[in-house]
Amino acid sequence: MSESDTVPCITLAQGAGGAAMRQLVETLFAEAFDNPYLAKMEDQARLDLSALQAVGDRLAFATDSYVIQPLEFPGGDIGRLAVNGTVNDLAVGGARPLFLSCAFIIEEGLPLPLLQRIVRSMADAAREAGVKIVTGDTKVVPRGQADGLFINTSGVGVIPKGCELAATRCRPGDAVLVSGTLGDHGAAILNARGELGLESQWSSDCQPLHGLVEQMLARCSQVRALRDATRGGVAAVLHEFAQASACSMRLFEAALPVRPEVRGVCELLGLDALHFANEGKLVAVVAAEQAQALLAAMQAHPAGHEACIIGEVLAGPAGQVQILTGMGSERLLDLPTGELLPRIC
Repeated sequence: MSESDTVPCITLAQGAGGAAMRQLVETLFAEAFDNPYLAKMEDQARLDLSALQAVGDRLAFATDSYVIQPLEFPGGDIGRLAVNGTVNDLAVGGARPLFLSCAFIIEEGLPLPLLQRIVRSMADAAREAGVKIVTGDTKVVPRGQADGLFINTSGVGVIPKGCELAATRCRPGDAVLVSGTLGDHGAAILNARGELGLESQWSSDCQPLHGLVEQMLARCSQVRALRDATRGGVAAVLHEFAQASACSMRLFEAALPVRPEVRGVCELLGLDALHFANEGKLVAVVAAEQAQALLAAMQAHPAGHEACIIGEVLAGPAGQVQILTGMGSERLLDLPTGELLPRIC
């Protein structure tokens, strides 16, 4: 007997705008996300511009949607993922994340206790990251139309004056660093689905990265570009960097940090950890003379204690990503042409 057969479930009435919806919003979302901005219950959040200007001179604005299965997994859930994912999208632009919106698209029949756990986890993640969820929306769709639950989050942050991070700023000779082991999230989600038949459990790396970024930028003035390596993994990030900067990227195969269990999943499926999603790792490009200083700054933070230098930027061929193998040969790292892994974020 499934959870939905024995406990209260979400109904279409709870998304219809009437009393049932109002009760759901007030007793679940408003209570969990409570803050002065949200408490006004207007159709929009009203933010103090003077407070934002005191932090920096530009706004950063990001949005993302989350459609992961399973909704709960070792190391997180869709709610925690939605908060940390948008926080990280802001952080890698150098912004201090401040405010989030959230929109829930809920499938009729979703067990209410499951939704409650996810919302409370989301609220905890927001508090841990120091951001406020200040506005949102709830929709309920008929059975079979939403795979349980979809969440969209948008975020606003402020970029300090003088902070300039962009993929176009990568230069030949720069060093490439990663903040920790590769592919943890993608491998954890595959294992959580029970499709691999593996008895061991390991966790997603889902975590906020803005504290790590602040420490990196405070200690190193020549960080060129940052990107969190989510869908498409580190490989996708490096291709974006190479194309935007008209440079090429070369990775050192022996330096790539991959946990044994993740490596085992990759070997089992014939995949590459460089293509696996991460939800708490970033890629950094920095001037070569500051590479060691940046590495030390990253390793001194809990979110970057396994950081390492994994490659370098070359003059060309433009847009290309190469791997220097342990045998001394080079091979190209291409992007997959089809679907890699379904519903990993």
